[in-house]
Amino acid sequence: MENDEFSEELNVAVRVVHMACSLCEKVQKQLISTNSDQVRSKDDDSLVTVADWSVQATVGWMLAKALGSHISIVAEEDTKSLSRPESSSLLARVVDVVNECLAEATRFGLQGPDNVLSASQVLDAISRCSSIGGHTGRHWVLDPVDGTLGFVRGDQYAVALAMIDGGDVKIGVLGCPNYPVKDDGLKKYSQQNLILLNKPSGEVGCVMYTRKGSRKAWMQPLIHRDETLEWPNSAKLIRVSSISNPALATFCEPVEKSNSDHSFAAGVACNAGLRKKPLRVYSMVKYAAIARGEAEIYMRFASSSYKEKIWDHAAGVLLVQEAGGVVTDAGGHSLDFSKGIYLEGLDRGIIACSGRQLHEKLIGAVYASWESSNL
Repeated sequence: MENDEFSEELNVAVRVVHMACSLCEKVQKQLISTNSDQVRSKDDDSLVTVADWSVQATVGWMLAKALGSHISIVAEEDTKSLSRPESSSLLARVVDVVNECLAEATRFGLQGPDNVLSASQVLDAISRCSSIGGHTGRHWVLDPVDGTLGFVRGDQYAVALAMIDGGDVKIGVLGCPNYPVKDDGLKKYSQQNLILLNKPSGEVGCVMYTRKGSRKAWMQPLIHRDETLEWPNSAKLIRVSSISNPALATFCEPVEKSNSDHSFAAGVACNAGLRKKPLRVYSMVKYAAIARGEAEIYMRFASSSYKEKIWDHAAGVLLVQEAGGVVTDAGGHSLDFSKGIYLEGLDRGIIACSGRQLHEKLIGAVYASWESSNL
């Protein structure tokens, strides 16, 4: 894709996500080995860690450096709790992590700062990612650590970066540090046998990426230790599964019951003829599993009071679509990323499938299940 539209932006995005994954691996290893106090609860009771703030600061700083300080970045975290006097030690840790990561920018083919960043500069880099998006202009969309609960528990999580231009997602990059590179790895590796402190080098961790209209998606292994990112870094094409029989399809759903209706999803699965038990996975790794052909279906039905955010879906949706899959809301309508930070007008939920035949069956099953649940 070197000569294609947005090739420069995609190149930068992939390298920045590799950097962010390296940062996350180090923080997670320390978090698990020391049980250190690097986790906080936000106002909505969700979790935020040193990695969330550090990735947002690093990605925000690097994108501005590579693409211009004028860029618009939409991201999940703010500095409200990090700026409080009682969080001074936490802020100091974030500053250290950010500077350690930026010092290694050349490993990833990027240019870091000439001097270490101060605490105020790190806070500014985090706050820079406060755009609200919209239908005009170009916006980068970042979820620094998607699946924070998975991250804290040593399970699956993702660094998700997308670019929206004119309300349309043009670039999608997913970094999945704990996703096994080998086929069927997600099903084979459980949290217990990942053993994050000693996970097999070269077998776990990848970055997946795509560009709108390419009809292709790629996967690169993460680089480890003192390795240097050499483009294209053993990139290989990935493609959705060809399975169209619902009885053979693998179905992904969120782990947390708090923001997904598992019972309704079970009814839809039954009506659609799915026979396998759901594969419950943290984060946008569910989209990654469909894009590379390890799973065929992802269904998510949140409560009526929950509003889906664009950073939780943009990169993953484009990845599945360009790898040959289909993603819509539960009514069969395209997802709209042009309304700001929320996916407005969403019909009941989100359905991602490896192909149109499965997708049509699931949409029909949603309507059947909805009617029976409202009798």
